[in-house]
Amino acid sequence: MSLTPRDIAKMLDHSTLQPFLTEEDIRKGCEIALKYDTASVCARPGDMKLVSQLLQGSDVKVCTVIGFPHGNHTTAIKLAEAEAALNDGCVELDMVLNIGKMIAGDEEYVFNEIDAICQLAHSRGARVKVILETCYLNDEQKKAACEICTRAKADWVKTSTGYGSGGCTLDDLRLMRAAVPESVQVKGSGGIRDLDTVLAARAIGASRCGVSATVKIMEEAEKRYAEGTLAEATQLKEMEGGY
Repeated sequence: MSLTPRDIAKMLDHSTLQPFLTEEDIRKGCEIALKYDTASVCARPGDMKLVSQLLQGSDVKVCTVIGFPHGNHTTAIKLAEAEAALNDGCVELDMVLNIGKMIAGDEEYVFNEIDAICQLAHSRGARVKVILETCYLNDEQKKAACEICTRAKADWVKTSTGYGSGGCTLDDLRLMRAAVPESVQVKGSGGIRDLDTVLAARAIGASRCGVSATVKIMEEAEKRYAEGTLAEATQLKEMEGGY
């Protein structure tokens, strides 16, 4: 089966998370997502009511971030933030795990927090992506975080916020895909700016990519499709790992 632009679009969580974005910017972001029929719009928690309204009746999902970007909010605050987002129409939560606790080895705390968010989200028919912020973890910590997320029944493990010291790398995507069962999906985010990187992430097994360069990526996908050259990656393009 040949690859289509829709296959690419449905991998993209169109990101509108920068702190300086105005309501007009959020509206434009939703228009872009609707134009290309992306998987979701991932917007700030305070934008959920607007995003839910703008995406109503479409196939583009409403997504937000929890404990973003540092992950060190208390569990109670993360739960309250998640509940407010769900009440505002959100159906996907990208939560940042407690990075400091993970580095310190307090895996029980990290598990309990992720488990609580997952239980809340799943009880409301929503799904959870857990952001590991891989730039701050060593490989053993990344593997341990993936195991914790699997036990907590997270729906995805995700590389990065895009606001750390580095972003997504193909090596991290490989490690994470190998560290979780097929029931857990993998999302790359942070520094994904072109179609070839999305195709490389797809080849490794990522089902989603968080991007703000949606227009650039989709224009290239449509161009290649028209030329008959849109195809799965065979040689993987290495990433810079920036944000």
